[in-house]
Amino acid sequence: MKVGSLEIRPVYDGYGHESAREVLSRPAARGDAWACHEHLLDGRGNLELTLGGFLLRTGGRTVLIDAGVGTIDNDKYHGGRFLESLGELGVTPEDVTDVVFTHLHFDHVGWATKKGEIVFPNATYRVHAADWAHFVESPDAEPGAVRKLSPLKDRLETFEADIAIAPGLNTRHAPGHTPGSTVFIVSSEGERALLLGDVAHSIVELTDPDWQAVFDVDPIAAKAVRARLADEVADHPDAIAGAHFPGLRFGRLVTVSGRRQWNVI
Repeated sequence: MKVGSLEIRPVYDGYGHESAREVLSRPAARGDAWACHEHLLDGRGNLELTLGGFLLRTGGRTVLIDAGVGTIDNDKYHGGRFLESLGELGVTPEDVTDVVFTHLHFDHVGWATKKGEIVFPNATYRVHAADWAHFVESPDAEPGAVRKLSPLKDRLETFEADIAIAPGLNTRHAPGHTPGSTVFIVSSEGERALLLGDVAHSIVELTDPDWQAVFDVDPIAAKAVRARLADEVADHPDAIAGAHFPGLRFGRLVTVSGRRQWNVI
């Protein structure tokens, strides 16, 4: 995806699937909320989730936004290709200068470490402080997250206020899915692209923000964030990508005959 003079490249790690009707619902709907969206599902009613991250080169920096699901390979999630995909883009783990996380769920931090060793040895890792507190330092922190993420402490920088990470890369706190959920905004020469993380898992959450995901820590806050973001980008030239949208493709939100729809770029 070209944004002015910058280029965002998807980094494919694998895929996952979840039963759409179990993980995404629209409480106000009458009947089956997915009935009009079957084309987004596979033959078993599953929502397929692309897994991976994005690569941005800017200001002499090589930045990863999210780090895939890792080597997990089970009945729902199948990773393992992240480093291979980076290699196809001409990037080695040693080349990466920055790893930034939209949030700290397992399918976004999989290649942060492997068997306790940091995968990108020269990188500074960054995440919103609220997510680090929730996933790593809280008394209720998940043991798996603590094991995966604790090795990063000496290379970690957290942030609370919205900041510039690198030239043309800025953060926007978008709490709800997780306490520190962050949207990353890439901008150059008057153009913008928004990397949403899991603010939306499927395009239906942008065309109609009344949808709710069972993964959201705070569903009310998550719904409000989605609604504000959808209002901001609708009928604007901003390019948008969700962390799990098909093929990590970008699109735009446009209004046609009074209804919002998603157009792939």
